[in-house]
Amino acid sequence: MSRIALVVPANTDTKVAATLSHIKASVGNVPNVFALLANAPVALDGYLSLSKALSPGRLTGRQREILALAIAQENSCQYCLSAHTALAEGVGLSAADARKARFGKSDDPFERALIHFTQNIIRQRGLVSDENLDRARKAGIDDGLMLEVVANVALNTLTNYANRLADTEIDSPVVEV
Repeated sequence: MSRIALVVPANTDTKVAATLSHIKASVGNVPNVFALLANAPVALDGYLSLSKALSPGRLTGRQREILALAIAQENSCQYCLSAHTALAEGVGLSAADARKARFGKSDDPFERALIHFTQNIIRQRGLVSDENLDRARKAGIDDGLMLEVVANVALNTLTNYANRLADTEIDSPVVEV
């Protein structure tokens, strides 16, 4: 049971209920993370808006899932690890690929560079060394893509921290941290 109550559409205002209804129509249910964020409608709207804004970015859906897995691993968020492992297949990641991403590995050198850069951002709280910036640039991660990675770190950290705070009940197959 979550430490923070999940919002039930019938017990909230019409705007939040409509947002949750839209989510249910899009994915078939209301994942607990969204019912959690609905406690602060601005947090839910902010998450959804940033997610929508990032989706047409230069990172592919596959790359965004790889980063989400690496970020959830770094932040020890079991809810997000479980959710993104379940979502990974839909963007072409095998179970083995998803596991590799969690631990900074990929058979693709560019994806591996993205993961390492993301891990550096998290571990160094944005204070990435010149050496690591140079390594990222040599791997093909330009300045714009670096900032897109930062935006994805922010998006995923929001849900990682919210789920850690609430100890949100996992509603997808459980993956151990």
